[in-house]
Amino acid sequence: DKGISSGVIEGDIEGTIDAERIQKEGFPVVQLNTEGACHIEAKSIENILPYFDLDKLNMIFVENIGNLVCPAEFDIGEVVKVALLSIPEGDDKVVKYPLMFSKADALILTKYDMIKYFKFNEDEVKKQTFLRNPNSKIFKINSLKKGEAKEFAKWLVKKI
Repeated sequence: DKGISSGVIEGDIEGTIDAERIQKEGFPVVQLNTEGACHIEAKSIENILPYFDLDKLNMIFVENIGNLVCPAEFDIGEVVKVALLSIPEGDDKVVKYPLMFSKADALILTKYDMIKYFKFNEDEVKKQTFLRNPNSKIFKINSLKKGEAKEFAKWLVKKI
């Protein structure tokens, strides 16, 4: 509703499950399977861009491989880097994988609806995140409620 059109590069080691879900939502999407590599490299992004009609897109989301180590080490040309931390993964990840959180412009705490089922110290996560990147923004998303990403979307639109 903001006049922003987006495409998605979906990075996974194998499979097309997420890309198929995204495509059903009406977004142009290209699946990038790394066939065992733990990250995406800039050359891969460059090779995929011709699959999109770039004149019709304002933004391309790249979901890098789902770990907190390798994607932090490689610049793929992104303008904004967002880290996702799932509540069930645990509150120790910022300390264990500091590079990702030091480089991320934002941290999204996903599956926030599950916080009551886990020993997750949100205050410590915030403290450790801000020690590594005082300018980081933190968002909470309850995966069971519609519209939970609105605050993040507003922030992202401002960044654009």
